[in-house]
Amino acid sequence: MTRKIVTGALIAAVVGLAVALFVSPFLTAQAIVRAARAGDAAALERQVDFPAFRASLKSELNARAGLEIRDRAKGDRGLAALGMLLAPPLVEGAVDNFVTPQGVAALVRSGETPQPERPVPADDTPAAPKDKVRQSWAYRGLNRFAVTVTRDDKPDDELVLILERRGPFNWKLAGVDLTPDPMM
Repeated sequence: MTRKIVTGALIAAVVGLAVALFVSPFLTAQAIVRAARAGDAAALERQVDFPAFRASLKSELNARAGLEIRDRAKGDRGLAALGMLLAPPLVEGAVDNFVTPQGVAALVRSGETPQPERPVPADDTPAAPKDKVRQSWAYRGLNRFAVTVTRDDKPDDELVLILERRGPFNWKLAGVDLTPDPMM
């Protein structure tokens, strides 16, 4: 009898641990959304790895700027080269200046996709109505989790926030994916 109780307790503990590990990024994502909607900068600072988020945003925006520059240059190699030379420092400066707890809050509240010329919305950007914003969640491996935010008025403009595991149950917003894989 005692052996069955111990075995049952161990199985329950393992199942509970597995459920907690699985659910933890969902709870973090919801905490980020709540903090953003409430404008709680202190809560966001606890949930965001700002150096990693800035690096990811810079990389994504530079890639997007490169594509836009090539499209706009229309074969003019000199103009494209000049644009490719000037874009990274401009993106880097904008990201460094605007990616703050308030900027991340505005980004999450608005659900708008960052652009090279505007990495985050203005701090006073109103929240998109909850009923007009859709969220979906997906694991992208054991230690990466994607939260996709889509607005009803811009269905093709997805904001994909990347959370990364920082401990068994601890997740941080550490990146953004502006060119999501269509297979995800």
